[in-house]
Amino acid sequence: MVNVKTSDHFEKILNKIDNTLKIQLSKIVSKIISNPKIGKPMRFGRKGTREMYVGHFRLSYLYDKGADTIYLLNLYHKDEQ
Repeated sequence: MVNVKTSDHFEKILNKIDNTLKIQLSKIVSKIISNPKIGKPMRFGRKGTREMYVGHFRLSYLYDKGADTIYLLNLYHKDEQ
């Protein structure tokens, strides 16, 4: 079974968002758990991470295959990239 861990930065963002976005986020996280390689792979400085869209936001995560763990790293607006 895949473990899901969050960063401190992600926890702070999660406390600030509204409930509708939290519902969308939980659906995306469940999709990521069922297939960790579903997100778009990032390149260059963010190599090894993946991203998924959550409304107008992007969810950045890292899948560690050896530890079978998904790390939720960041949730940011697509214009802030």
